[in-house]
Amino acid sequence: MSGTTRTWAAPGVLLVDSITQLEPGDAGAVAVSGSHGGVSSAQYALAVPLRLAVFNDAGIGKDEAGVAALVLLQAAGRAAVTVAHDSARIGDARDHWNHGVISRVNAAAMALGFAPGMDLRSAIAHVLPP
Repeated sequence: MSGTTRTWAAPGVLLVDSITQLEPGDAGAVAVSGSHGGVSSAQYALAVPLRLAVFNDAGIGKDEAGVAALVLLQAAGRAAVTVAHDSARIGDARDHWNHGVISRVNAAAMALGFAPGMDLRSAIAHVLPP
């Protein structure tokens, strides 16, 4: 996929503009994606056992469609958070990493210490050190 980011930002922290860029070898990583947190994104995140999945809340949307991945990942016992759509550009993982502010967390992520209002990058560094 040319023109899209797939790079390691820090030890164990993978930036992917699209959650579809995950690979089996990414298991155990923190995946900061630029993708919306909808149902289709959850399917890709569930395919690889991640330490944490990060999505964009896409403005939350009708029936909370923009954060539906949090519920689906929670059902599998997986930690996931979204960043506020007005803090980082959808489709731009680097912008999520540099500017994202957590808007929603599932129970698994909350148990790790993540909470709404936290700066994403700082939260990952403090809650999930390498």
